[in-house]
Amino acid sequence: MATQEFYIRGETDTEARGPFNLEQLTSLAESGQVTPATLFYDATTEQWTAIETNAEVRSLLFPEKKKLSVRAKQQLNTLNQEQADAAPITVNDMLAAAEGRTADTKDKRDPILAMARAAAIGRWSAIVALVLAAAGEMLPATEAITSMAVSKILAQPLVILGAIDLLLAVMLVLGVVSVYPLVRFRAALGLGFLGFIFWTQGQALPFLACTAASVGLFGCTVAVSLLPVLIAAVLAVGGFAFVALHLLS
Repeated sequence: MATQEFYIRGETDTEARGPFNLEQLTSLAESGQVTPATLFYDATTEQWTAIETNAEVRSLLFPEKKKLSVRAKQQLNTLNQEQADAAPITVNDMLAAAEGRTADTKDKRDPILAMARAAAIGRWSAIVALVLAAAGEMLPATEAITSMAVSKILAQPLVILGAIDLLLAVMLVLGVVSVYPLVRFRAALGLGFLGFIFWTQGQALPFLACTAASVGLFGCTVAVSLLPVLIAAVLAVGGFAFVALHLLS
């Protein structure tokens, strides 16, 4: 229809005007020279037809305008407007909110803070587990250690493993978490070494305790949520405590 030519005339006119293209006809409509009552020659019906009776032409020349409505004013509560029943906010309230200890923020704890707490539990659990492991490995060889004889110490391979455990525990106490890969390696080494000894000797309970302790120690270094780190802590501390008691008995 953009290329269609239009001939128009008034209802009382005897002569037609045109041809006009759609753009020209739109300009005439905007200036008021063409109204909905203006007749145009419809080539389809070969009759003069009022623009208002042809929906397509009428919508092009006289599009309906959307009505604008004004919304009712809404009352908004702003942060900088003092509320009549609002209690004053103290520094302790702000600190509590930051830690997720208020009624409004109890379900909005910072996940980073929760991960940090879980990591701290894992680190201290690993420290306790390593100290227990070192005690079980080194105390039975106290005589060899106090003699400072290298040959006697080398004859007690568990003493070397205990020294490694003690060193790793000290590093973790100092906050050197970069030794976590070594702790994981020690967990695998302990399972392979002690586990092999217990297995070949047919000691099922010590073998299971050693396995649980190694898995728990590994988990203490990788878990960052509360439940997994608690499970890992129980396995590591409980397992190494059992192994230490077995070695000391």
